[in-house]
Amino acid sequence: MKNFERHLYAPSILSADFSCIDKAIDRINASGADWIHLDVMDGRFVPNITFGPKLVKDIRPHTRLPLDVHLMIEQPESYIQDFAEAGADYLTFHIEATVHAHRVLESIRSAGVKPGISIVPSTPVSHIIEILPYVDLVLVMTVNPGFGGQKLIPNCLLKVTELQKEAELRDLSYIVAVDGGVNRETAKTVREAGTELLISGSAFFESGDPAEEVRFVRGDI
Repeated sequence: MKNFERHLYAPSILSADFSCIDKAIDRINASGADWIHLDVMDGRFVPNITFGPKLVKDIRPHTRLPLDVHLMIEQPESYIQDFAEAGADYLTFHIEATVHAHRVLESIRSAGVKPGISIVPSTPVSHIIEILPYVDLVLVMTVNPGFGGQKLIPNCLLKVTELQKEAELRDLSYIVAVDGGVNRETAKTVREAGTELLISGSAFFESGDPAEEVRFVRGDI
């Protein structure tokens, strides 16, 4: 597996109170988290609707943390420039949502953003093997996307190990992330599978001590 200094943690604002999003960002900034994860849903690719580029643009001036924008939408290629201009640092889309994935990845990079690819629980790693050299991030969904607070599907973590072996074999340097059911009970298993970036929503925003939650899930304590 690739060597990395420490695990990264990204709270997902999907579980935040959108009526006071400024306080949610302050909570993340003060917690010692590494990134901020933003789930964009269109009600078509997944059964929920969240927000668009404006929220990303509104958040951008209030944090120095990387903004990891996860497009759970159909036709992601139509929104690359909008999210790039809004301030996204990483822009991740689903292999299941578009036919011309390589073209989308190249468009994201051309827009000055780091490209990522994501797979849902029913999609095997083999479906993205050909485009792994072109990505900076691979997001493994360990729940069926659309709603927060779900339980992690353990077999999905086998994909993390497979992706790390593929990276070592081919000398690739993408970050492997996991989103879905990441909490104090599952974090150790998620890390041991080879996950570099752990994403968590409800566990973070429901915690009485966000800083301790970050350290615990990241494996610092």
